[in-house]
Amino acid sequence: METHLLLCVLLLTPAFASSSFWETHVRNIKKRNADNDLIVNGYFVHFFAPTNLPKLPKNVIFIIDISGSMSGREIQQTREALLKILDDIKEDDFFNFILFGSDVHTWKETLIKATPENLDEARKFVRSIDTEGMTNLYGGIMRGIDMLNDAHEGKLVPKRSASIIIMLTDGQPNVGISNTQDIQAHVKKAIEGKYTLYNLGFGYGVDYNFLEKMALENKGLARRIYPDSDADIQLQGFYDEVSNPMLTDVELNYPENEISDLTKNSFKHFYDGSEIVVAGRFIDNNQNYLAVDVRGEGANDALSYTTHQDAEQTAKAFQEQEYIFGEYIERLWAYLTLEQLLEKRIAATGEEKENLTAEALDLSLKYKFVTPLTSMVVTKPEDYDNQDGIADKPTEAEAQAATHIMPVSQPSYLYTAHPTWYTSVDGDPHFIVPVPQKDDAICFNINENPGTVLNLISDPVTGITVNGELIGDKRANNDTKIQNTYFGKIGIANKYLHLQLIVTPEKITIKNGNEKTGFTWLDSVTVQQDGLTLTINREKNLVLSMGSGVSFVIVLHQVWKKHPLHQDFLGLYVLESDKLSEQTHGLLGQFFHHIDFTILELHPGSDPKKPDATMIVKNNELTVTRGWQKDYRTDPKHGIDIPCWFVHNNGAGLIDGVHTDYIVSSLF
Repeated sequence: METHLLLCVLLLTPAFASSSFWETHVRNIKKRNADNDLIVNGYFVHFFAPTNLPKLPKNVIFIIDISGSMSGREIQQTREALLKILDDIKEDDFFNFILFGSDVHTWKETLIKATPENLDEARKFVRSIDTEGMTNLYGGIMRGIDMLNDAHEGKLVPKRSASIIIMLTDGQPNVGISNTQDIQAHVKKAIEGKYTLYNLGFGYGVDYNFLEKMALENKGLARRIYPDSDADIQLQGFYDEVSNPMLTDVELNYPENEISDLTKNSFKHFYDGSEIVVAGRFIDNNQNYLAVDVRGEGANDALSYTTHQDAEQTAKAFQEQEYIFGEYIERLWAYLTLEQLLEKRIAATGEEKENLTAEALDLSLKYKFVTPLTSMVVTKPEDYDNQDGIADKPTEAEAQAATHIMPVSQPSYLYTAHPTWYTSVDGDPHFIVPVPQKDDAICFNINENPGTVLNLISDPVTGITVNGELIGDKRANNDTKIQNTYFGKIGIANKYLHLQLIVTPEKITIKNGNEKTGFTWLDSVTVQQDGLTLTINREKNLVLSMGSGVSFVIVLHQVWKKHPLHQDFLGLYVLESDKLSEQTHGLLGQFFHHIDFTILELHPGSDPKKPDATMIVKNNELTVTRGWQKDYRTDPKHGIDIPCWFVHNNGAGLIDGVHTDYIVSSLF
């Protein structure tokens, strides 16, 4: 307990260890300091934020992922954001759109000026953007770089202008060059420091570390766009930050013989409303004077001037604001230095990364900052039984090219205490189709012979197929004379990634081309390969994410081995089905799209507890029964009752065609 209490004191005092503190209180000082340079006890911080400069024209290329995983809400929000962005583009700007799925498409062959006529045509194009195929990220970004190169070489864009690439993707490259390190190297070589690259990662299926490294190597940054109701606002908000470049090639130069440990002092672009901050340490701690040469390229001519500041001006500003503690600027220098070390560490490898890590860790501990390299220990009061908790800043694991197997200490579930309904098939076999706008569900059974293989999901855009093979009870029930059937084998394939997963109640097999990897339900592991993440929770379930970002949960049902009638079987639940394309079909897949129904004429049925009704669905009038089906995701043994309208006769009138249309010859 004493150790934990000591760590709390070290990490949490003083209170100004957060960036919000720096920003708020430094601005208070700057209001009193016209030169925007602060000097205290051998350290300085220089703030650069010129105003009233003419805006530079910009040349912006939007590179948009239109692969199948972007279908549905994501592509709709992207269209909405782009339409709003087009309203903000200035007439002096040049722009173009590049779309990448399996192939790469351009709106125009070159950058064009943002005239009212061209903007109207662009809006029509944006409204027509739709999804298709896989993710040729390399082809898309290289086409954008080539287009900017051609525009500058052909003098199609102003010499004094800012060139920007904005790429949006929600997945990982899987067409053309797909190795992320190779893509980074090619992109860096092609850009050669001439343009700024901003990468926007939509959702959680992206390799965000890759996007961030590539952006930082090309003088930009990465931003995650969270898949929420305001994703279009997030996209537009990011564009607003970079929509008004004021200067290019900004350099803040300080006397080399006077300064050491200088933070980053050259910047590709300066945007209206932003601020550049540089900090450093004087070689002579007693030095109280600083001269800064400022250079940059503006819309009309070069910017060049020298600013001067001395410690007396800073002391006066501090005194007026009642900030009299001298370590303030030193800690601000440390904070900025640490922030940039961590940024450099993202793109570094090998010995360079080790050195940056060691340097950042030393600063973190010396100045008591909580970073991805350190942890904050929180000690609860004694009336909470003195239990300790550790809060670490979460980081994403890098995407791995090879297979990695990691033990899982405890079963991991993707479910909440009150589970959201997902499209599923389980039991003997019963299908549950959620209808969110009704806060209700439709269900149906399929009755077929053991050995029958049914197509559950088929998406020609993402290449994902899911089929299930039926098994039966060991014999027919003596009372009902019926032999119930269940899914005893499920196959999930992605033809574009050459991946197959075969699941039975006994084992799990991954096929990657000619390679095969096998597990049993006694394993607790997470497996990562290109385009696939598989987590096996011992004797409970497995969770699979493949390609487009869609996830599948397969639940294992185990019965007593000597049971005279039943045998082990499987259930399938589909998470994030909107990641599949609108062309998805199959007994389950057809219901990933919008479906609606109307209930009329509720009346008693053959079971007093289960009333019948007339349902209008897909222009068909069906007799349905109110009942319950089991959802076994959170409780594989007992399940949870899901109220639903049961459609009789193998889903006739609800499913497209008849159920025998979905019988296929084999698992793949």
